[in-house]
This record gives sequence, structure tokens and C-alpha cells, in this order.
Amino acid sequence: MTADLPLYHQLPTAADGGRSAWGVFGAADELGTLNLIDAAAVKASTQAVRAGRVFALNAPLDFFEPPLDTAREPLSRRTIQGDMGGFADVDDAIDSFYPQVSSQWDALGHVAYAGEHFYNGATLREVLDGRRNSIATWAARGIVGRGVVIDVARFCAGRWRGGAVGAGAVTFGVDDLEAARQAAGIEYSQGCILLLHTGFLSWYAEQDRVAREILPHHLTSPGIDHTEEMAAYLWDNRIGAIAADNFAVEVWPADLGRSAQPFGFLHRILIGQLGMALGELWDLRALAADCSRDDVYECMVASAPLHIAGGVGSPANALAIK
Repeated sequence: MTADLPLYHQLPTAADGGRSAWGVFGAADELGTLNLIDAAAVKASTQAVRAGRVFALNAPLDFFEPPLDTAREPLSRRTIQGDMGGFADVDDAIDSFYPQVSSQWDALGHVAYAGEHFYNGATLREVLDGRRNSIATWAARGIVGRGVVIDVARFCAGRWRGGAVGAGAVTFGVDDLEAARQAAGIEYSQGCILLLHTGFLSWYAEQDRVAREILPHHLTSPGIDHTEEMAAYLWDNRIGAIAADNFAVEVWPADLGRSAQPFGFLHRILIGQLGMALGELWDLRALAADCSRDDVYECMVASAPLHIAGGVGSPANALAIK
């Protein structure tokens, strides 16, 4: 597939700017760049398992409370006690559950490229009706591949200029990702899952209740820059998915001004045009610490998104194995 896949600059120009991968994986495709994680890539990912150490990459569902996105509500759960003829049984009832309130995947129906036009030409009505670009398509196959840890929190710590690592709208460009990759002595491979460790989640964990209450209303987060160069870098390196420990993978806030589009909100290009799988708010703390100890920055990643018919996101439900 790699040989047949056009480079970014070879893709057709999209109507509102940037390049379009619509149709590259087929007119009816809903997997996007996950297509790059083929059987050979899955098999090769097992070579990254050497020590047998397992890392859960999921923050608790109530870790970000209040939710960083003010449009989302916190988890609301009740425990229900029953009786099974003389011995107790206990069930959970979840009254409010936003699948993207903690460590998560964005499905290809999450953000449009322009107006009501989503990846591969899906319409808003098709997304709302659950007919196209649902997380259920990913859930039906699962996501397993080789993880490549790009630790900008460690190797690009100077970007914070003396401030707390992980805080603020610190931007990482292609040069920064390349510097971290080279420092780790790691190479990309077709369909690899780029795990971007910015330190944001570690920083958030240290904040008190007052700071957490304020943050959603003045949210800033480190992340990749809003440039076409970055989109090209991810596409040309055949990245199957990118998951980060920050709010949006890209630096936040986005620039929604007309003059900055379509790259000012990079989701539009990465999801809406390139069909790239994005994971956000993943808990990479233990994995990154282990990588720094043994100097091995690859792993196997396994994720089983929730099979939510028509859903546009899911908890990450992800593991890394080294």
C-alpha cells in the first residue's frame, strides 16, 4: 500500500485549501489512515514486545473534572444493589457519559473539513444518522499496531523557557518532532501509532481544585503546530494514528480566524481531509517514564474503541506492551 499511496504534495488540492485524501482508500472508506495498519503492520508490531510490561493508557473517566470541554458533562454513575435470592448483587448505572470526556478517540465524523462536509464526502445528515464515519467502523476491527513514542516533554523541554513543562500553548513543529525522534533513536514505519508525550496530563494532575475549575474557561494546551508542513509530515511518514496526552493533539487554542484556515484548526485537515485517527488526553506518563529508563521508544499498542452505533468518539480503551 505504501508504494501506491501518493505523497501529500501529490494529493489533489481541496476546495478550501490544503490537500485531499478523499477516495485514496476507496470512495466508501471510513477507516482513513487506519488502513495503513494492515496485517503485515500488525504482525510486525509484535516485534516491539520484549519485556512483557503492560501500560494502561487510559486516564480515569472522572480525571478531568470539570471536563476540559465545557460542552461536555462529567461522568454520573450510580451503584444499584439487587438481591439474587439471599445474596447481594451490585450493578452500575451510568446516567451521564460523554465518551470523549477523558482519554479518547475522535472518529472521522467528529469534525468536518468545511461546512457540513466530512471525510470522504460524508454529509452532516449522514453523520448524524450514523450512516457514515462512525466509531463503530473502527470498533468492528479494533486498532493494533506499533507505537512510536515521541517525547517532546523530555527532549524539547527547553520550549517552555523555564515554565512548567506541559503548561500553556507551547507549539511543536516538525523540527521538534524530528529532534525528539532522532534523540530517541527510533524510526517510523507504515501504519505506526505516534504517541506524543507533551507532559500536559502530568501538569494537569498537579493542579489544585481551584485551578481545575478555571482551566476549561481559559484553556491552553501544548501541541503540534497549525501548519501544512505538519499535515504533510504526518501523511508522508505514513502515520496510522496519532495520540497525545494533551487536549487536542494540536496546540490549543486553535486559530479559527478566516485568514488562518484551513490549518488554524488542524482537525479540519487531519480528520476532515486526510482521515487521520486522532487520540487525545491519553495517559502516557508511565509509558514515557519507562521509555526514558530503558531507552526503548517503541511498543505494541492495542485499542478496542467502544462499539457505539453512530458514535463519533470513544474512550481510548488502550494498552501499550513493551
